[in-house]
Amino acid sequence: MSQIALVTLVVTDYDEAIAFYRDSLGFELVEDSDRGDGSRWVVVRPRGGKAGSGLLLARAKDEAQRASVGAQTGGRVGFFLHTEDFAGDHARMRAAGVRFLEEPRHEVYGSVAVFEDLYGNRWDLLQPA
Repeated sequence: MSQIALVTLVVTDYDEAIAFYRDSLGFELVEDSDRGDGSRWVVVRPRGGKAGSGLLLARAKDEAQRASVGAQTGGRVGFFLHTEDFAGDHARMRAAGVRFLEEPRHEVYGSVAVFEDLYGNRWDLLQPA
């Protein structure tokens, strides 16, 4: 085994999730295929990200899955988005309406700020030291 290829993120709507990850975070849409049963196979990843890795955006199918939208990691930061231009990406994301929960801070491990995606999942924008 050499890598984790995809991580599923449960969403309420494919198109709004694609728009957020593509337009607000700057991800690329890698695949959007109709599965024939009303569901789609939707994969996004950071632009220039490693081929074969990304997020599988999966629409919630029942009440239990809908209840997990935005809380898949119990309120903790569950996703870590690395950047080589922290200040530039932070400014671009803020301008695109991304909600940051704190001001940028500089730790021994790098520059970081916590933000929420459109469902409330917490992410670190992180430029490692």
